[in-house]
Amino acid sequence: MPKQLIIDGKEITVEDGITLLQACEQAGAEIPRFCYHERLSIAGNCRMCLVEVQGSPKPVASCAMGVNDLPPNRDNTPKVISTKSATVKKAREGVMEFLLINHPLDCPICDQGGECDLQDQAMAFGAGGSRFEENKRAVEDKYLGPLIKTSMNRCIHCTRCVRFMTEIAGVEELGAIGRGEDMEITTYLERGILSEMSANVNDLCPVGALTHRPWAHNARPWELRKTESVDVMDAVGSAIRIDVRGREVMRILPRNNDAVNEEWISDKTRHVADGLRTQRLDQPYVRKDGRLVSASWQEALALVAAKLKAASGDRIAAIAGPLAGAEEMFALKDLFHRLGSTNVDCREDGAKLDPAAGRASYIFNSTIEGIEHADAILLIGTNPRLEAAVLNTRIRKRWRQGGLAIGLIGEQVDLTYPYDYLGSGGQTLRDLADGKHAFAAKLQAAKAPLIIVGSAAIARTDGQAVLAAAARIAVAATQGKDPAWNAFNVLHAAASRVAALDLGFVPAKPASTGVDSFVAAAETGALDVLFLLGADDIDMSRLSKTFVVYQGSHGDAGAHRADVIFPAAAYAEKSATYVNTEGRAQMTAKAAFPPGDAREDWTIIRALSPLVGHTLPYDSINVLRAGMYKAAPALAAIDRVAPAEIKAVAALASVKGTVKDEPFRAAVKDFYLTNPIARASAVMAEMSALKKAAGKAAGLAAAE
Repeated sequence: MPKQLIIDGKEITVEDGITLLQACEQAGAEIPRFCYHERLSIAGNCRMCLVEVQGSPKPVASCAMGVNDLPPNRDNTPKVISTKSATVKKAREGVMEFLLINHPLDCPICDQGGECDLQDQAMAFGAGGSRFEENKRAVEDKYLGPLIKTSMNRCIHCTRCVRFMTEIAGVEELGAIGRGEDMEITTYLERGILSEMSANVNDLCPVGALTHRPWAHNARPWELRKTESVDVMDAVGSAIRIDVRGREVMRILPRNNDAVNEEWISDKTRHVADGLRTQRLDQPYVRKDGRLVSASWQEALALVAAKLKAASGDRIAAIAGPLAGAEEMFALKDLFHRLGSTNVDCREDGAKLDPAAGRASYIFNSTIEGIEHADAILLIGTNPRLEAAVLNTRIRKRWRQGGLAIGLIGEQVDLTYPYDYLGSGGQTLRDLADGKHAFAAKLQAAKAPLIIVGSAAIARTDGQAVLAAAARIAVAATQGKDPAWNAFNVLHAAASRVAALDLGFVPAKPASTGVDSFVAAAETGALDVLFLLGADDIDMSRLSKTFVVYQGSHGDAGAHRADVIFPAAAYAEKSATYVNTEGRAQMTAKAAFPPGDAREDWTIIRALSPLVGHTLPYDSINVLRAGMYKAAPALAAIDRVAPAEIKAVAALASVKGTVKDEPFRAAVKDFYLTNPIARASAVMAEMSALKKAAGKAAGLAAAE
């Protein structure tokens, strides 16, 4: 029941079960803290959050005291709490003095300077000096991998990093040894932490003991221009902040978005920034005598226009890659349709998805936030730890609350939480769809079941049958339950995929044609022009008999094969719309300028259009977006998820087809090298090599 409290003379009613610290903040009081964090378990070991409670013989640690634990007054009057009394002030000054006994006070050379909790709270709540003259403790720095730089002399043992790695990341590799003055935070084994979420501990560290190694000593926070944007390294759409100095992206940090990523981002999202600076395409190129040579925009555009005009509509095709924004895909589809071609496709991996089946057939219908309400989850052909690391932490968060059954069909991997391994291939899926498997009973008994299908599972030749089988399981599991709960979910790995499907960036007959048929036609010479919009993950060796145009930001596989290269802006250098796996439309923001002569993607396509005799009717991005929203209204609902028609799942369940027995494979093999920007990053290359080396070492140890 609600509790009445008087905090700093202000009487408030607080909800049952919250901590005293939270109650004080609701009353408008500022409570300092180092160990307490809203998303971690309570440690109560820094004692900085002390407050005075009426009747208590000494100040109370407000983070560890629940309002329900406060003993009532004898006359049943509200408990009186003071956060600003002389007792509290003296207690906090004493705590701060103890915390600074061993701190080296090397603020001028510390990367945390300017955004350090210890700095701020020492100024606000500490005394002006220290009475201690003893020598400071010296602690050896630890190696925690290439992403985390340690200065353990600064550590105040708040244990935020330990609790994050254990509770959120699910990798129990960090802990404390020793007691009292000899206590040290360290890894259990002398090697780096290889969790996909490990660098979040740098944000959590309140003192600068853990900082970011890749950008150590590169810049100060006040030198940077900060821009709020959206991540495109996977299809989760995490909220990020891009910090820029001059024209250069210096770092990427998380922003809070409870509906998507809470306040976490993956290591790839955070440390791919150096990939934005290397292997960039900064001027147009054309191939002459077998070699790519630099050219002017006029020359490159004229050459491509001549090739497009000379070809018939059925002999040109376009493929959109994983980082393409909605605006450029809309413009490219519009241009190709005006040229008489419907040969456009976004399913670079060959996924058997058809937007004509309805939006519910290709999005994460239960929403990312909805994972916290699930009581049974079935994973089909997916490894969410690699395909969507932030989403995987949400599943782990729900598992830690208890009462969750998880089943997996596919590769048996470490997901950071236990699960029932049901089988590797199609036979298990068929049994579940027919209700013959034991896990089907758990799904039936669940109030809010989740069926999650990985993008690799539907990229097989029997992908449509896999989708239909998953839809049948979802329909059966929700029969007679909450009609608003849609249990069918597709987990995409490409940031561009949902927006492209919303725009209908697929061939006129998506079931029979697509990327595979385009590549086959190019191999035989039946295709005159192939336009690659940032598409690098197809077999370029098969394109020797066609004219290839590559439009992208990095010199990856597509650029090496191209006959003409259009240099384009990366996601941090343009304002573009991306739709995440749950169907939430979000916009990136232009944080920096593209290098050299590179241009925003849609402007390149617009500049090409008059040269082919079909001028596109938009000269500004706002006019383009007006047309795009008309074609795909879901893209206009920025930062909102509109429930898709659930009847599409029932229709999908009725599709006939046989799931083959072959085992399911995950969509992502190497978490750190999934797209051109990541493959251009030296940090990601180092992490990939370390991960492979650790895997080989583990394999040898297991063999012994």
